[in-house]
Parts: sequence; structure tokens; C-alpha cells
Amino acid sequence: MEAKSSASISALMSDHVVWLLPVVLSTMAGAVDVIGFLTLGGLFTAHITGNLVIVVAHYLTGRFGQIGPLLSVPMFITVLGVVTSIFANKQTRLTRRILLVLQALLLAAFLWLGVEFGPFANPDAGTGIVVGMLGVAAMAIQNALIRLALPGSPSTAVMTTNTTQLAVDLAMVIRRRDDPDQLARSRHRVYLIFPSIAGFVVGCAAAAFLEVDYGLKALWFPVALGEHWRDHPTT
Repeated sequence: MEAKSSASISALMSDHVVWLLPVVLSTMAGAVDVIGFLTLGGLFTAHITGNLVIVVAHYLTGRFGQIGPLLSVPMFITVLGVVTSIFANKQTRLTRRILLVLQALLLAAFLWLGVEFGPFANPDAGTGIVVGMLGVAAMAIQNALIRLALPGSPSTAVMTTNTTQLAVDLAMVIRRRDDPDQLARSRHRVYLIFPSIAGFVVGCAAAAFLEVDYGLKALWFPVALGEHWRDHPTT
């Protein structure tokens, strides 16, 4: 009986991490992305696809010369590469804990420098670029965390992939013509993906409202979310 109870608690904890942590991270990513976009001249800290478009457009046309978006792509790739080379094949729970701490520190630095030296009339100035790259590095670590320490979890920053997969799985569930195993997998993905999309939207909306009144101080919102989860005993 005691063994069964321990197994149930362990399963609950695992489900808590697999389901809730991506929701928290998605909310943080949405908030950081909106605040960075509004305060740093259109820099996407989490949505690197947008910055990649700017890089290609700049290379081909010479326009859209903002330094932050141009630097964000190599910064994102570099941080992902370094983190992966260090933590690949390491123990999952330890990796998750370390990467959450690193992300929290980077977001705290993003907040502190942004409040100390902002607002940035010229986001291409040195301090503005450094602040932006701290946000990009934090989001790169979050993406690495999902790949390395939460296998099978939905993306917490790329909502196009999540929305596509959610639409496919909902169609599968509604039509009910697939084998039971396929239907079960589709239902499970809906259970995981929909809360992450909702969290991202909530993060974007909350951050937009906060940024209007508080500017870069609105970063307290995602930083507080990250700090709360980092101290949770199940991580």
C-alpha cells in the first residue's frame, strides 16, 4: 500500500512538471517577447523567426539595420550550442534545475540593467544592445531546457508549431476515425499543447498592459514567475 502511494505521488509530481512547467515558461516567453519588442525597438527575444526575417531582409536590401535583431540570431544559436554541448546526456532533473537557475539569473540581469539604464531612446546604443542580448540568451536557455530536460513537451516560445499541431490533433479527436492508440496520443498532445498556447497569450496580454505603465519594470512579471517555479520542490 505504501509503495502504491509513493508511486502515485511520484506520478503526480512528474505530471506537475511535464504539464505545468511548460505553461509557466510559455507565459514567461510571451511576456518577455512583448516587453522586449515594445521597449527595445522591435527586438524579438523569444520569437527568433522574426529576427531572422530582419537579418535576411537586411542582407538582401540593406534596410532594417537595427543592431539588436541582427545580433540576436547568432547570440541565440551560440547560447543554444554552448548549453547543449555542456548538458547533453546529463541527468534530466539536474539539468532542468541548473538551466532554470541560469535563466532566472539572466532575466534578473535583463530587468536590473533595463530599469537602471532605460528607457532606451536609441535601442542600437551599447547598453540597449547588451540588455536585449540578455533577454535573447535567457530565451535561448529556455528553448534548450525544453529540448534537453523536458522531452516530449510542447514548445514554449514557437507558437506556430504548437498551433499547427493542436489543430491537427483536434481534428483527429473530433472525427474519431483513427485507432484508439492514435486518438489517445492526440488527446494527450491537446492536453499538453493548449495550456502552453493559452499561457503564451496570457503572458503577452499581461505584459502589454504592464509595459504601458511600467516600461521595462514590467519584467518583474516574468522574473517573479521564474523565481516562484525555481523554488518549487518538484523541479
